[in-house]
Amino acid sequence: GLRVLKSNTFQPISGLATRGYLASIAGQPGGQSTGVLAAHGEPNRCGLHTSSALCWERPTGPRKFLTHNQTVFPPTPFGEQPRPAFVCHMKKNIKYSPSKMWYVACLVRGLRIDDAINQLKFVHKKGSVAARETLEEAKELAVKEHNVEFASNLWVSESFVGKGMIIRGYRRHARRRFGKVEYKYCHYFVTLEEGDPPEHYYPFRRPRTPQELLEEWMEEQRRRTIIKSL
Repeated sequence: GLRVLKSNTFQPISGLATRGYLASIAGQPGGQSTGVLAAHGEPNRCGLHTSSALCWERPTGPRKFLTHNQTVFPPTPFGEQPRPAFVCHMKKNIKYSPSKMWYVACLVRGLRIDDAINQLKFVHKKGSVAARETLEEAKELAVKEHNVEFASNLWVSESFVGKGMIIRGYRRHARRRFGKVEYKYCHYFVTLEEGDPPEHYYPFRRPRTPQELLEEWMEEQRRRTIIKSL
């Protein structure tokens, strides 16, 4: 703050005096904190709102994936197979490229939770550590919050990667040249489901029967066309 003297010169004053000056404008005694950041229970508060920039933080990363954990399903009718429990979990803003993390995410799809964690221990990639931590956290949440009886009776039904923020910079080269640098982040999503995993997670990879092979060959023959015909 500045104090005006009779000689038309400016003299700096301390922060406490400035705070007392602002408090006197707002109708508060000098030295009392102002704004919403003041102590709780004070009857007199400043009408000058100064804490919005300090209390609010811009949300980053995905926010809708974890809402699947709050879904409430209707009870299953009598005689039907009970719906297996599931838990969704994620890890945000991993300092790793999404294209590299994709290989780690594909490795654990369709595996039992213990097998997936053991496999990731032998993968010498930076993303495997983040994926293993996410699986271990999801395994713990399934027992604590989602009524899963046995933690080992889970399998990875979903495992995929999302693109995070990209920080762009420049790298200096010789002869006054510059190269663009991208520091990439990613989000890792996983869903664990109770029960036994399917025999073939990808249906197109399962071995087909001779009858299916014959029908596929017949359909391929029927689709043939004669080029430049009427």
